[in-house]
Amino acid sequence: MVESKRNSAKLLWVIGTAWLFDALDVALLSFVMPVIKESWQLTAGQLGAVSAITTLGMMIGALVCGYLADKLGRKPVLIGTLLLFSLGNLLLTITPNVEWFLVVRLLTGIGLGGELPVAATMIADHYTGTQRSRMLVLVDSFWAFGWIAASLLAFLVMPHIGWRMTVLITALMGLYALLLRRRLPAEQEANRPQKVDFRQALRQVWSAKYRRATICLSILWFVIMFAYYGMFLWLPSVLVLRGFSLVHGFGYTMLMSLAQLPGYYLAAWLIGVVKRKAVLATYLIGTVVSAAAFGTANNPTMILISGAWLSFFTLGAWGIMIAFTPGQFAPAVRGIGMGVAQSIGRIGATIGPFLVGALMAIGFGIPAIFMVFVAVLLLGVGVLLFGLPNQETDD
Repeated sequence: MVESKRNSAKLLWVIGTAWLFDALDVALLSFVMPVIKESWQLTAGQLGAVSAITTLGMMIGALVCGYLADKLGRKPVLIGTLLLFSLGNLLLTITPNVEWFLVVRLLTGIGLGGELPVAATMIADHYTGTQRSRMLVLVDSFWAFGWIAASLLAFLVMPHIGWRMTVLITALMGLYALLLRRRLPAEQEANRPQKVDFRQALRQVWSAKYRRATICLSILWFVIMFAYYGMFLWLPSVLVLRGFSLVHGFGYTMLMSLAQLPGYYLAAWLIGVVKRKAVLATYLIGTVVSAAAFGTANNPTMILISGAWLSFFTLGAWGIMIAFTPGQFAPAVRGIGMGVAQSIGRIGATIGPFLVGALMAIGFGIPAIFMVFVAVLLLGVGVLLFGLPNQETDD
């Protein structure tokens, strides 16, 4: 029993690095954006393209790597995605202008997008039922640690050594995670690589057996990623627009990020005692209320409080979705199923940040922009309550 707990803790830490590095990269990008905007004199539209190109790469990575995880195995693909991410960040440190920055961020995004569906699939392969759901929420909580680490780097390190050297630090940190992943357990017999071509794998996911779950999960991932990336990638910039200095904006973001952890841990506990749909609906409604409050907040205290609740509910909802998704598919198509749902979700992650920049460019204020997120999140609540099946496979 002790050995089993030790193995679970080890797997949780090693797989958790996928979420940690994804969050570290995404959060650090949000802090770098206002810096390169000033140094390269970027327009709001160009800044939106910078954030959107990464999520476009993630969309490609989720679909392709999810398929490869079923075909080649989870472990080699998870190692490969980290190599691609580290290479991308190394190249980013020598980009001379925004055009090359966009090219490199697309490459990095492919590695980032491939990590999470494959990592979640590996956890789902090793656990069943409530234990699976809790492990998936707990592993997703590493996202908060990544975001907090990025906030600390941006707040304490980047002002002194610049954004390029700060990005280099994250690339070097990836080497440690690479060593850890070499010790991942081998594939379980039931989840050995499948000899299925890409088109056949896609047909299985969209077959009558899985179609309803695939459609609903894809919409929900679209909604959550649209809201999360649209709001949080722009968070430091929004704080600056509201009169905070760049450094104080970073500090506020770091404090808000701390609220992510209790959001995850409460969700991990609740999904074992309450129906998962009810937990997810509660978190989505909490996100709606928090987004409306943050969008209309007009003083530092309300901005901090509503931002903390926004972090609490949004990231908790993401964790519950991670718990929902893999269990809706059998092991043979779990990787591609997770990849399809998240790749469609990445369309929302691409549109969200770009839309914020576009709306700002034509004169929309922060309250009006956040009402757009509120409307889309309410759509997600409806799909969850009336569309998504509640059962999951436990094999």
